[in-house]
Amino acid sequence: MASRQFDSVPPEDRRSLKIQREITRLLSPVALSLVAFALRYGFGYRIEGLATLRADYRRVCRESDDPTIICANHLTLIDSFIVAWALGSPWWYLGHFRTLPWNVPERSIFAATPMLRALIYALKCLPIQRGGERRGVTEVLSKLAYLVSNGETALVFPEAGRSRSGRVEVESAATGVGRIFKSVPNCRVICVYLRGENQDTYSNFPRRGDRFRGSLEVIEPKTDHTGVRGSRDIAHQILARLADMERSYIDARK
Repeated sequence: MASRQFDSVPPEDRRSLKIQREITRLLSPVALSLVAFALRYGFGYRIEGLATLRADYRRVCRESDDPTIICANHLTLIDSFIVAWALGSPWWYLGHFRTLPWNVPERSIFAATPMLRALIYALKCLPIQRGGERRGVTEVLSKLAYLVSNGETALVFPEAGRSRSGRVEVESAATGVGRIFKSVPNCRVICVYLRGENQDTYSNFPRRGDRFRGSLEVIEPKTDHTGVRGSRDIAHQILARLADMERSYIDARK
């Protein structure tokens, strides 16, 4: 049974999240267009099979209104922006705003200055201090679970940070995504594997001009365990699927 962790989100935080959502929705025509422009023309990134990937995401969104968490592999600081760009165009997100995922960037990097804090606020972000005070981490995860339970989509990286080996590290399963998943009844997970052709290991940014290829699959993890063990089991299952998708990616490149 789900723990209903989102019930612990106080009314003032719920109001703040509602205000943030409305502000991001109003700013999204400009904010999303700028992000897409920067990725495509500033960094020169391209996504092979972009139309197919976006069509797959639209199909999954149409098939069910179940609460949704997107889980992806993690190699660079801007993976969340690239994943969101890969799954939908700015104009499509305007008409399907709940499918634009919330994400939890590292506070020490993406919220280090007032300008950065304002930027990520406008991009559906809830900064988190990984490895920080347990109470602070729990508050952010509770907010994310609350949002997912109310029809929003979240993007979470199930590994404990960027993979240092350059491959999906199944044994690095963090408990955060499992805690959110168990807190939201009828939740589903969209696994997204996306990688630049020149991305051999982790880095701050993908190489300029890199070309990405990706795929997505929907899973519904199950566990008989409770507490931390259950959360880690969920994350482990998600990472195992991402590792399978990674093998398919590597095989396709041979």
